[in-house]
Amino acid sequence: SQPTAAAANVNAWTGTLLLLPLLWSILADTFLGRFRTIIISSSLYVLGLALLSFSAMIPHRSEDSNQLQVTLFFCSLYLIAIGNGGYKPCIKVFGADQFGGNDEKERESKSSFFNWLMFGNCISILTSQLVSSCIQENLGWPLGFGITCLSMILALFPFLFGTTTYRFSTERGGKKNPFHRIGRDFVEAVKNRRQQNSDIAIQKTLLLLPHQSSKKFSFLDRAAISCDLDEVEEAKPVLRIVPIWMTCLVFVIVLAQSSTFFTKQGATMNKSISPGLVVPAATLQCFLELSIIVFIPIYDRLHRIGTGIFISILAMVVAALVETKRLQAARDDVTIPISVWWLVPQYVMYGVSEVFTKVGLQEFFYNQVPSTALLRSVGMALNLSIYGAGNFLSSFIISVIDKFTSQSCQESWFDNDLNKAHLDYFYWLLACLNSIGLASCLWFAKVYVYNRPNTF
Repeated sequence: SQPTAAAANVNAWTGTLLLLPLLWSILADTFLGRFRTIIISSSLYVLGLALLSFSAMIPHRSEDSNQLQVTLFFCSLYLIAIGNGGYKPCIKVFGADQFGGNDEKERESKSSFFNWLMFGNCISILTSQLVSSCIQENLGWPLGFGITCLSMILALFPFLFGTTTYRFSTERGGKKNPFHRIGRDFVEAVKNRRQQNSDIAIQKTLLLLPHQSSKKFSFLDRAAISCDLDEVEEAKPVLRIVPIWMTCLVFVIVLAQSSTFFTKQGATMNKSISPGLVVPAATLQCFLELSIIVFIPIYDRLHRIGTGIFISILAMVVAALVETKRLQAARDDVTIPISVWWLVPQYVMYGVSEVFTKVGLQEFFYNQVPSTALLRSVGMALNLSIYGAGNFLSSFIISVIDKFTSQSCQESWFDNDLNKAHLDYFYWLLACLNSIGLASCLWFAKVYVYNRPNTF
């Protein structure tokens, strides 16, 4: 059905967008460095936005012109995705690198940096939703896309002006690809699995490392017979963060619904503020960004990833109850006599959950990857990959449920006519899955061994 396909397409493209940082992070940490990666990827991003503006300018005169427009449109989307994948993880890590790790005040400032970075992002998103959408609707799409492109160009200038004042990491070059090193550790550990523990202990002693090997995942110590023990130790923190990564996937699946089905629901409801003044359903996204802006300043005293996931569960429960109320009042071929403002609480709760979870995950992945392993950008890319994988999972789950319910039930949960669909069932399912994810996340957090002070 149409809404199912649209939701799946949006989630699939978003998933691709957020998995690309893994590839860029390898280039940044191994070859280019973060600063060069930011410049190159930002240039690609600007090029993509310019092509997007140009594609909107092509007039619809023939089938050939329409085909050219579609081709340019998708090329621009891919360029935007590639550019976004490069600068998004690197700009965060590069910014955090400007704060020294040994000074207590700078460590505190680094923690706040992630908060205010997200604050600035939300301000820009809110401005884009309010201003760009109005320009695109009233003055044309080419101008709307063009202003976005110009804004990105203008943002690059102050960044370049600060080049002489930046702290640049000297940890680059001479080391293999971080994923290659970590993968080699696992392979060598398997090869050396028959080695006696006494042999491994002697090997460790001979290496005379200035630090002790961590006791967790000691099976990897067998790789130290043929690998550098420093490299073995840097693989362990990466393995420790995998369970946390997996348990946060359901949170992202829940988060993905705010830009798809929530908007579709709003389109069926009464959107009038006063006679003659109608609010577009997509405008409700502003409440998500506004709630983030309001709650970011108090995050320093309230940061817990688990708290954010719990709030997202409550948001799904509220969404299910509102959808049940909407269905009860639904009438065929007429606007439902329920105000669209009933959707505002779930948007606000989504925003608050993002404050806790997104910022907390950024800090977690930045702090828990080895600082000497050239893995800072990889850590931030792993954080973004949660959202990429989560969006793919959301797309997959929607497709599976749609196919199953279409065959076994009278109507699909995602029927094109939302008055016959059952989004409330889907929201209850997500609330249950997210509860399981929260329980798993709390358990893994309890047994997790932190590299640095707990920011979970």
